[in-house]
Amino acid sequence: MSTFYHSTRSRNESVTSKQAILEGIAADGGLFVRDDIASGAPALDELLSGTYQDRARLVLGHLLDDFSADEIAGCVSAAYGENFDSPAVTPAVRCGDEWVLELWHGPTSAFKDVALQMLPQLMRVAREGDGRRVMIVTATSGDTGKAALEGFADVAGTGVTVFYPDGKVSDVQHLQMATQRGANVAVCAIRGNFDDAQTEVKRIFADGALRERLARENVVLSSANSINVGRLVPQVTYYFDAYAQLAAVGALTPGDPIDFCVPTGNFGDVLAGYYAKLMGLPVRTLVVASNANDVLTDFITTGTYDRRRPFHKTISPSMDILVSSNLERLLFYLSGEDTELVASLMAQLAEEGHYAVPAGLLDRLHETFACGRADDEATRETIRATWEGEHYLVDPHTAVAKHVLDARPADGVARVCLSTASPYKFSADVLAALGHDVAGLDGFACMDRLSELTGTTAPAALSALRSAPVRFSDVVGVADMNGYVERTAKELLA
Repeated sequence: MSTFYHSTRSRNESVTSKQAILEGIAADGGLFVRDDIASGAPALDELLSGTYQDRARLVLGHLLDDFSADEIAGCVSAAYGENFDSPAVTPAVRCGDEWVLELWHGPTSAFKDVALQMLPQLMRVAREGDGRRVMIVTATSGDTGKAALEGFADVAGTGVTVFYPDGKVSDVQHLQMATQRGANVAVCAIRGNFDDAQTEVKRIFADGALRERLARENVVLSSANSINVGRLVPQVTYYFDAYAQLAAVGALTPGDPIDFCVPTGNFGDVLAGYYAKLMGLPVRTLVVASNANDVLTDFITTGTYDRRRPFHKTISPSMDILVSSNLERLLFYLSGEDTELVASLMAQLAEEGHYAVPAGLLDRLHETFACGRADDEATRETIRATWEGEHYLVDPHTAVAKHVLDARPADGVARVCLSTASPYKFSADVLAALGHDVAGLDGFACMDRLSELTGTTAPAALSALRSAPVRFSDVVGVADMNGYVERTAKELLA
């Protein structure tokens, strides 16, 4: 029997995982969750055997259990094949006394590929026999946008609209989106930051009048952000897979504890690790690494979430976020699945810009989560020191996590740092961190110079951007995003 999903803010609506994936966000603005993730989870020894694809089938089959085994198998086969340049999909690499989990071997060189090669497959199956067309609407701080565009490009019956903050993504990230091929895609910059884009996307999903107008056109809105449970759950797999890789080389014995350090802004990546813990992975600590936009570090330390603070543009732009949507799901589980508490905290955040959790909830948070931060200076120093000391090249987001992890005393427990992007997506900042002048160099000149200096090779898809024609140059104000979505839905899904 299928396990139903409901909102983090109420239990008024029960839906299957297929329905949750298609709807993206609950009608009351909450995020879809299911009760008791541990119940019925596969045994740990099952999850540690076989290949990445085997683990993905088990994880997805458990968390999305109204999909049949054959449906899940077909989705996994389509999502994780030759589109990843490593047969391991997410290889774990030794770096000094720690391990780095490379999540960027997919088509857009970022960790989002792991989920966004899967989500279109899940959505395709969920739509079978439905007859409706789907418009994917997504806000991005840099990586989600390209991964969503790549995953959904030319998927029948589906359109994709991506909003990103104008001037606040790297040159390579911008070109990845602006040059995207596909007859069903649209890309638009907004005058504001990522939080502005994300907040307005949530309002668009909550706009009943827009939903009704699109329904008359047989169109439903959905999301490729990690607010969509179909984007979140594929990420759970690589936590089990990392553990299995370490066990296979004797870095730990099955049953031993493990720590993960995750660079995060929107909290989805580290939340997937918490789901893995709930499913039985012996995770001791999940270390949340923040850049100068350290709202999560302050929250984990104090229990007070306060977005009323300056927004900093950093060299790790995918983490330049002050409103971490997926934290809402964690609050649901840590509160004992208390939807009323979550609803009240989210209302206070929307109205006043802050909230504080009860003391007992904070205690439960500290049982699993730790935190740290790295400003741009510390990030640059970590990039340089990691290259000079270990001959290993990291991007600015991975460097934030490595800085935080290195500051924590080692005690013999295996430690894994999640690497979320290829250093070549941020070649100018990486090159500058290595002490080289980048004045007057464009992103591709920096890419070439970085390759020459380090003897490493840029991913082919990134190098190819230099000759790709720019297709999208739209820029709108936040207030115009709603109208842009409606116009785009009619154009792309006509």
